[in-house]
Amino acid sequence: MSEPKHNLTPEELGQLWKAYKNNDDMDAKNDLLIHYGYLVKWIVRRMMPKYNNYNEYDDLVSCGMIGLIDAVDKFELKHEVKFETYAVTRVRGEILDYMRSQDWASPSLRKKISAISGAYEQFESKHPDRPVDQDVADSLGMPVEQVHKILNQSHMFNLINFEDALGANNPEAEIKGPDDKTPEEELLEKEKKTLLAEVIDELPEKERLVITLYYYEGLLLKEIADILHVTESRVSQIHSKVLAKMRNKLEKVV
Repeated sequence: MSEPKHNLTPEELGQLWKAYKNNDDMDAKNDLLIHYGYLVKWIVRRMMPKYNNYNEYDDLVSCGMIGLIDAVDKFELKHEVKFETYAVTRVRGEILDYMRSQDWASPSLRKKISAISGAYEQFESKHPDRPVDQDVADSLGMPVEQVHKILNQSHMFNLINFEDALGANNPEAEIKGPDDKTPEEELLEKEKKTLLAEVIDELPEKERLVITLYYYEGLLLKEIADILHVTESRVSQIHSKVLAKMRNKLEKVV
């Protein structure tokens, strides 16, 4: 993750937090928002491939800033969690809420996305060791290029639905301790993690690498594309396809 251009020392940050939380100092709040603003841009760049034109970058940044403001307002210094951890979850949640409200995917596009995701799952279970793009295209009666185009469009659709299945857009989840969860919640979370680990282990090498670099190393799609020597569009296709697999698995236990 990129760092803010104008770093504040831990002591300076601590003074700003105390000034705002203890004295309701609006200047301190504004300084905190400026300092942590880089988080919003980083999240938007990760969530929005540059070629998707159904959402403007500035709109998502504006939504993310609303989430950041809310995170600064609600964050409690007594919580034993870094503010960045809490803020990232809150910012992502605000952006995802905005994306849901836009409902950019028409019913016909949603139907195509579902058909393609199902076809990939079917053919890859039969032929795990070879690309099945052409098989998927042939089974649906469309050119491979059209399949890839729809996968590009499905990036945000699959991301939203994956987040919903995972339940990862709840900012309170980041600050709840293990004692705050019910036995049912703990069991469900354990089942989800087990399923995700199984799905990731079963992925072809390139798909597993994309997921590892994106979720565990925190790289942008463009950075992953440079590493794999493919286009950013292709990385988004792979990412979206894997999200669909994970979502389908998770929905079985939600």
